[in-house]
Amino acid sequence: MPAARTEHTVNDRTVYDVVIVGAGIVGLSTAYALVRAAPALRVAVVEKEAGPGRHQTGRNSGVIHSGIYYRPGSLKARYALAGCAETPEFCADHNIPYEVTGKLIVATEQAELPRLHALVQRGREHGIPVKELGPIQIAEHEPAVAGLAAIHVGSTGICDFRAVAAALAGLAADAGCSIRYGVRVTAIGRAADGTVTVTAEGGTARPALRAKVLVNCAGLHSDRIARLAGDDPGLRIVPFRGEFYELVPGRRGLVRGLVYPVPDPDFPFLGVHLTRDVHGGVHLGPNAVPALAREGYGRWTVRPRDLAGTAAYPGTWRIARRHWRQEAGEVLRSVSKRAFTANARRLLPALRPADLRPAPAGVRAQAVLPDGTLVDDFRFAGSPPFVHVLNAPSPAATAALPIGREVAGRVLAAL
Repeated sequence: MPAARTEHTVNDRTVYDVVIVGAGIVGLSTAYALVRAAPALRVAVVEKEAGPGRHQTGRNSGVIHSGIYYRPGSLKARYALAGCAETPEFCADHNIPYEVTGKLIVATEQAELPRLHALVQRGREHGIPVKELGPIQIAEHEPAVAGLAAIHVGSTGICDFRAVAAALAGLAADAGCSIRYGVRVTAIGRAADGTVTVTAEGGTARPALRAKVLVNCAGLHSDRIARLAGDDPGLRIVPFRGEFYELVPGRRGLVRGLVYPVPDPDFPFLGVHLTRDVHGGVHLGPNAVPALAREGYGRWTVRPRDLAGTAAYPGTWRIARRHWRQEAGEVLRSVSKRAFTANARRLLPALRPADLRPAPAGVRAQAVLPDGTLVDDFRFAGSPPFVHVLNAPSPAATAALPIGREVAGRVLAAL
């Protein structure tokens, strides 16, 4: 095991080659990729929470996505395809629970059949193992699921992404990376020699760090970190809370694996789906409703600064005008368990409200342009000495290993 690198200070500032803000799965994957590619680098990760993966990484459905939904040539498609292959290998190598389950995408209405067929064509274009199913074949995979037709996507799986993040943190630390939890970045500046100064509070951090390159992997706060660095991100993070239910233990047998609806091309979220996790639970969701705080995991969690920033942003209202019908349905399913159940029964007719109990929610850090466009691909920005990861929604957890190498490559080029 490599010895930890000795930190040194200049004018009471701990000096590194690279400081990464954020210990989610993307930030930790970047740190791991850097210390593997350039073992002599002095790398630090600073994270305001008490441990790794406390936000989007640890609050999702745990699905290893195949990449079938994503436009050919997009970063999402490229990195999801690579990550879908690499993530199970990483889990196996590090004793992390995982399973390659496959999944069904099910059409329940005639109008969905052309979109389902288009997904078959896209899957084949990507080289993903897909198989078309009729009602009898659907029942062979999922006896309680109803549909007119479906496709089986063989490469989809499940894992524990918080455990993946913890493993990446351990590997990076073993290779000499300094990971500091409980440290919140409050200011970013430029020194006379061109290096970055990072002022932080909390934990055992010195009052300031210095680095040749700063990497912004701050997720829900990525736009704010970019502005602290003096860069205009050209977008705003608008938080959407993803609300889940789970099946009560006696009804988990209704779902064997993963079942998704055919996505609505006019709405940027996948809709309510059924996902069995590696610990035996079965989740239904998520709803996608506006959150009143960037970390608004509770329905009534309100942060005035976050709410005011979202309300003042022109893109927020343009989203509302564009998608108000779909969002009204999401809000109805949020406040009414019966409405949620009715929606989920399109896939699972035997479902009853009594079969469901609330499960922890997540918050999606959705990047939105001023004209109301929801950024639908990963977005990187910044020029030396900054590298900003401004949009990394699902499938970022699946794609974390290749994204980490991408960001590390940008850092090494900046150095």
